[in-house]
Amino acid sequence: MFNLSDGVKKALILIPTQLLPAGSRVALRREYLARLELAKAHRANFLIIGHPKSGNTWLKVMISRLYQMRYDLPESKLINTDEFARKIPEIPRLAATNGYYSYEGEVGKLLSAGAPDNPLRHKPVLFLARNPIDIAVSWYHQFTKRQSRAKGELINHWIEHPIDKHTVQMWEFVRHSDIGLPSLIEYQNTWARNIADLERGMLTRYEDLRAEPVPTLHAITQLMGEDFSEEEIRAAVEWGSFDNLQKLETSGTFSQGGMKLVNAQDPSTFKVRRGKVGGYKEDFNEEQVAELEALVRENMLPELGYCQDS
Repeated sequence: MFNLSDGVKKALILIPTQLLPAGSRVALRREYLARLELAKAHRANFLIIGHPKSGNTWLKVMISRLYQMRYDLPESKLINTDEFARKIPEIPRLAATNGYYSYEGEVGKLLSAGAPDNPLRHKPVLFLARNPIDIAVSWYHQFTKRQSRAKGELINHWIEHPIDKHTVQMWEFVRHSDIGLPSLIEYQNTWARNIADLERGMLTRYEDLRAEPVPTLHAITQLMGEDFSEEEIRAAVEWGSFDNLQKLETSGTFSQGGMKLVNAQDPSTFKVRRGKVGGYKEDFNEEQVAELEALVRENMLPELGYCQDS
């Protein structure tokens, strides 16, 4: 029996459906990718939930580094799901998903507050939160410049008002699109409630991972059931620093999609683009910033701590 990696299984769904009419292509991909997403989640030892651009990839890079050092693995290979576990069973399988868009929402349904009991609800689950305005700006760059054609098509068929990535402007995307700031606020409110309803759920803020990376990463590895020394944690954090990751990305070190270099001549396409807390203030004028912050302050759960000081 073939023992195919999750990446190969995904390719075997996407490639044969490329030439189908759009409606049939999207329907088939959504059905079979949902099955794969659920299978990955059920096999995983640890689940990471986070909206794109919440720091999910950065966290996986640091977790990957811990196992690279422990098992002498190449730095160009990163954990996405089963890449390490297939070769070294002692390394846990991860499943990282937004639990929301298109087929990924099937995992979200099983983890939602009040959902019927099921095996996923007993796994360790991390929700990675971030200031939704920072997410929105980075999400704009991701959606318009890095998003795969297949993923973009699935999302556009899932939302009411499809987005033309070639013409949409940042303010329109952030303030008025179906996947802009209002949607991001509701997404994080929902997942904060979901995670509180799980027996092994943990909410971590991107901002805390930036401000105190060593204790925050250590707490996450403990949730995973792993035992890494402070020295190992510090080494992983240093390797995962913004400057080092940007250097590795621009030199083409990473061979996988999440960190793979798209366009060396355009910094806005970099996966490690800015990584700055509150960086959105550099992208909008004062009136726009005030409008966005008011939207967060008036609609986001105050316990998440975003835009509460104005």
